[in-house]
Amino acid sequence: MSADHPVLLRVFLSGSVALATVLAFPHEAASQKAPDARALGVRLEGASGPNNAITDVEGVEVGHSTIVRGDGTLVVGQGPVRTGVTAILPRGREAGDSVFAAWFSLNGNGEMTGTTWIEHSGILESPILITNTHSVGVVRDAVIDWMRVSDPTFLWALPVVAETYDGRLNDINGFHVKPEHVFAALDGAQGGAVEQGAVGGGTGMICHGFKGGIGSASRRVGEYTVGILVQCNQGRRGDLRIAGAPVGELMQEPAACYADRGVPATSRASGVPWCDEADRDQRDGVSAPQAAGAAAS
Repeated sequence: MSADHPVLLRVFLSGSVALATVLAFPHEAASQKAPDARALGVRLEGASGPNNAITDVEGVEVGHSTIVRGDGTLVVGQGPVRTGVTAILPRGREAGDSVFAAWFSLNGNGEMTGTTWIEHSGILESPILITNTHSVGVVRDAVIDWMRVSDPTFLWALPVVAETYDGRLNDINGFHVKPEHVFAALDGAQGGAVEQGAVGGGTGMICHGFKGGIGSASRRVGEYTVGILVQCNQGRRGDLRIAGAPVGELMQEPAACYADRGVPATSRASGVPWCDEADRDQRDGVSAPQAAGAAAS
């Protein structure tokens, strides 16, 4: 790691959220074209970098591979498919040096490979990839193969691959993420504006009862830039706050409770809002929000 461009990478898991932050000296880049919250009039604290994205940190590159195929009723193995892979390269594709790293799980409901080596060594030696829950294995294997192909001195790797669940919008049991999608995300990674929303690993995500996905931002703190990338897939509607305002509490949440469908009280999951008898006929057949059973971040 070069002394003049120190990078600290921190990886978090929170509910079903995968999140990465990087700290380094700022650099110049083209402005992000898509309107962000500030452009829509939402007041947020702090001064952002030129892209308001994780790529405002020098050297960081982000790539996505998005898989969208089919419509209609779910047929396992056929679709509909709404998933993908997102890759974060802290040093970019061309750099071979590592970065200092740490990881933290806020409530533990998320799988992430490679964390034992981060905890023991304090460094990250691979890209970070995010995908759906059932594709962690194939993505891990593929990124090792990509590192082997890309580096003739390659010996071994314990890459970091994190997941969030997209089974409400995606045929997650059809295993549609393949090694070529991982290679595409890694090979297509670049600096500058970061494509956000329903792309890459965030394609099939739901967040606070709305369509979730990939988000990114940056803030300048003195001579440093802090960058973040989030795959948002958690939370009840009522937990949503924007710039401190309790937006979620002011908006009705669809499917605010589970229809009991004859489940005895002794078998009901604790902490889950179950419909009472008066609501059952009206709400029966309406599914609960995807993250109703997961802790919000």
